[in-house]
Amino acid sequence: MPVAAFPDLIPAIPEIYLAVSAMILLMLGVYSTGKQTVRTVSYLSTAALFFAIPLTVMVTDGRMVTFGGLFVTDSFAVYAKILVLVSAGAAIVMAQDYLERQDIARFEFPVLVVLASLGMLMMISANDLMSLYLGLELQSLALYVIASFQRDSIRSAEAGLKYFVLGALASGILLYGMSLIYGFAGTTNFDSLAEVFKAVNGTEPHLGVIVGIVFIIAGLAFKVSAVPFHMWTPDVYEGAPTPVTALFAVAPKIAAMALFARVLVGPFGDLAGEWQQIIIFISIASMALGAFAAINQNNIKRLMAYSSIGHMGYALIGLAAAGSAVSAEVRAAGIQGLLIYLAIYMFMNIGTFACILLMRRQGRMLEGIDDLAGLSKSNPVMAMVLAVFMFSMAGIPPLAGFFGKFYIFAAAIEADLFALAIIGVLASVVAAFYYLRIIKVMYFDSSEEEFDRPVSRDMKSILVITGVVVILFFIYPDPVLNGAELATSALFPQ
Repeated sequence: MPVAAFPDLIPAIPEIYLAVSAMILLMLGVYSTGKQTVRTVSYLSTAALFFAIPLTVMVTDGRMVTFGGLFVTDSFAVYAKILVLVSAGAAIVMAQDYLERQDIARFEFPVLVVLASLGMLMMISANDLMSLYLGLELQSLALYVIASFQRDSIRSAEAGLKYFVLGALASGILLYGMSLIYGFAGTTNFDSLAEVFKAVNGTEPHLGVIVGIVFIIAGLAFKVSAVPFHMWTPDVYEGAPTPVTALFAVAPKIAAMALFARVLVGPFGDLAGEWQQIIIFISIASMALGAFAAINQNNIKRLMAYSSIGHMGYALIGLAAAGSAVSAEVRAAGIQGLLIYLAIYMFMNIGTFACILLMRRQGRMLEGIDDLAGLSKSNPVMAMVLAVFMFSMAGIPPLAGFFGKFYIFAAAIEADLFALAIIGVLASVVAAFYYLRIIKVMYFDSSEEEFDRPVSRDMKSILVITGVVVILFFIYPDPVLNGAELATSALFPQ
């Protein structure tokens, strides 16, 4: 390979670094025989993911494209990648004690998380339909295995199988849509597609292109658990090991939503009139289902599954606003609101699942909402922290969740999507019922049994960090707001 070709690898250094790290960690796990192998690989995997954050920031200098236009990195990619890497690293940290207690601690788990993270980073930096699919499948194949990691559990095996079968169906739908776009546009590159559709000059695009966009949206909607492609979510969330559920609830959702934004705003930006109404429909359907279906849930992991469906519905409001014909500033406000919402969503969910992982008695994991009865008396600190996350998810000011929804709804109003904003507010009111119900159980129901103690130092650290961010976001929101604004400027250059 000529020396001149090496600079082209600079934009992809974080991905190359993670791929090499995963291979080294795999070899370390295979050839090590010590009792501490699993913990060592876990610590090194977490360190590898967190070290990739400054590496991602350092190698990005404006918009950089490589691999023949297949791969792009810019401030938008950096923002989304940081969220994914933090989520994945936190999932490994939360998983270690759980896996050891369940006697399923194996070094393959953190390595699979690193490989899944690599796929997510490739998704975020995809600049071509082919690299989009490559990243999506790399992520999915690792997640299929992780979902059924607890091999002796029928529920875990069922979760993995459901996720695999429905994921394969979604991949087929996505591929069919991509083939239609290629057939009618003659290219798979995002920049070339944008030029092709820009040349349409307001005329009606070919029906085949519209059908292709619909199928691509359907495939991506599966990855973010948007209605009507949500059917796998409650069963997989309930059946998978709890740390895996924590990972599923955050990192893949952020990566898929970032990919959603890049695909629709980039190559299909001039066809916003064709896809905006679809996004509005799945947003409304997701918010409604997330609000009403969770009301009767008694399993907290299933409740969080429906909660995540609802939250993705709120996030899609920002994407719908990005399809507005009002002005470029309004479209940019939609994406900025989406990115702010995803960052806040990450902290709320990581903190909530850390609390769920602490729900155990006599070494046995508990998942029932009623098991939280009397928590305010037996463990007032944990009850207070979980109450903070529940209030934030319900959108109660001045917690971070309120500001996430504020920016989303403000973007919808600016885009003249008044009905969508009103439905979002009403869905938030309904959803507040089941969040407040958890607080009611903790503070007003009684129980003689207490949760196991002590809490590990790692879990304490996660609860403190996420709790502080959620509570004090309104005092210093600049890192998230400025980061989202800078990221948005990459999709809407002046």
